[in-house]
Amino acid sequence: MKTVFKGPVFSIESGILEEPGGVRVRRDVIRHSGSVAVLPVDQDGRLTLVRQYRCAFGGDMIELPAGRIDRGETPLQAAKRELREEVGFGARSWERIVKLVPSPGFCDETVTIYRASGLFISTAEPDPDERIEILTLPLAKALVAVHRGLIDDAKTVTALLLEERRRKVKGSAPSR
Repeated sequence: MKTVFKGPVFSIESGILEEPGGVRVRRDVIRHSGSVAVLPVDQDGRLTLVRQYRCAFGGDMIELPAGRIDRGETPLQAAKRELREEVGFGARSWERIVKLVPSPGFCDETVTIYRASGLFISTAEPDPDERIEILTLPLAKALVAVHRGLIDDAKTVTALLLEERRRKVKGSAPSR
């Protein structure tokens, strides 16, 4: 595989290779440093999401605060930075929810999703090209938006469904 493009966010490798079973195929692969996303949950159980323009889809999307992992950062460090930059929050408690592989057919990006709670105000520092609208809503409204197709970002849908499951399991636990 040969690097045919190198940009600030990803690179592309292309070439002919032999896959398991001896099949020779041409492949184009996007190489990415990895991303993080954060599900911020306030003391009342409300969620903070963002609405922002996404060039690849030509419009706004509602999603978790998220971004790429910079060189030298751990996923948790990147998650803390993104939460501060995009929505102006810090958090006292961090829990890794899941690590996703969103598009394994052509891209090696992973997305590690964290749940952040014990939120406190920090200073928002969005990148110059980010126009972010902050949305705070209960989980039930976010799930309605998923079912209506208003939230269709994979990492966000995954986090919301896992949060719904978490709350159901927590609510069904026997009291002591």
